[in-house]
Amino acid sequence: MPQILRRTFFQAVFNAATGPRADVLVTVFLRGGADGLNLVVPHADDTYYRERPSIAVPRPDAAGPAAGRAIDLDGRFGLHPRLAPLTEAWQAGELAVVHAVGSDDATRSHFEAQDLMERGAAAANGVSGGWIARHLRTRRGTPAGALAAVAIGPSVPEALRGAPSATAVESLADLKLAGEGAAARALTALYATGDDPLTVAGRETLEVMQAVQQLVNEPFAPGHAREFPYGHFEHCLMQVARLITADVGLEAACVDLGGWDTHFIQGAAAGGMADRIGELAQGLAAFRTRLGERFGRVCVVVMTEFGRRIYENASLGTDHGRGGVMFLLGGGIVGGKVYADWPGLEAADRDGPGDLRVTTDYRAVLAEVLERRLGNDRGAAVFPGVAARGWGLTRKRE
Repeated sequence: MPQILRRTFFQAVFNAATGPRADVLVTVFLRGGADGLNLVVPHADDTYYRERPSIAVPRPDAAGPAAGRAIDLDGRFGLHPRLAPLTEAWQAGELAVVHAVGSDDATRSHFEAQDLMERGAAAANGVSGGWIARHLRTRRGTPAGALAAVAIGPSVPEALRGAPSATAVESLADLKLAGEGAAARALTALYATGDDPLTVAGRETLEVMQAVQQLVNEPFAPGHAREFPYGHFEHCLMQVARLITADVGLEAACVDLGGWDTHFIQGAAAGGMADRIGELAQGLAAFRTRLGERFGRVCVVVMTEFGRRIYENASLGTDHGRGGVMFLLGGGIVGGKVYADWPGLEAADRDGPGDLRVTTDYRAVLAEVLERRLGNDRGAAVFPGVAARGWGLTRKRE
């Protein structure tokens, strides 16, 4: 059994009959500082094109193949063309964009910005633990189960530090007992009878692991020969999808997608960043398709530690900036809209040496998700001093 799972093996009781009490939260962290201005293009702003002569994504009405142009959203903003797989979610009102969003951290340091964002802390606030962990500790309801919080990767991210239970796996195949059948039979016999808390926890955790093992042995989906035909990121999301459909008590899942530190030869509609965008879009679209109706009870939050400079650098890339972009996907999202207090791109509108100014605190967005979709009315304990943005980004879960 993996070491992290072994530590949390008997920390909580899983009750398969109740299922999740609220939406399943899935966070996708774009590590490296993703360029929000090319992910969601301010194509109505001439300054964007003036400052990025080599790497700007062409306007929706520009000459040339449609596959190389921004996909118009509202006359002001457009999706990068490699985000085309997400247009179905946009049209269904299940995808929303929050632009000019970020934290109050002005260091532009990957390490510091990621640490603060995963803790959900202000730059001057010493709040401890991860913000998802605080959510799981403060939300009302029965204790978190052994698989309530899962990170698909080699280690538990800071966002889950301090959670009642947190497990890190790179594949569901890792969730098996050492010795397999012999160990499982021995533990099943050990916890076969008795109603004390430890025995009940052991018995029900074994049932969870047996259910997960059954998932591993099942095909990905009818008509699909391979589990992850497009890449590692989609594979990670498919692991999350299987846990959701198995009703093993998953409440929060964390997935990373790196490679967004585009200082050199970033590209526009094509190139290295475009390929990464395509991987993101394909994975999210496949995740939505895989879940079907269950996607209505899932809230996906895509975030990054900071954005990039407004102007391209001498290496045809972009340097660390401030304001970035967030995506929210799910059945409870009031989507088909770009939410932004747009500050503008002119010199007088910028922050520091040439950054998109942050006009929305990312925690204010997450606070609304907590209150309206995750059933947590103690948001002040998760994000001290921060109130929900009040845009109506999400519908209140019944």
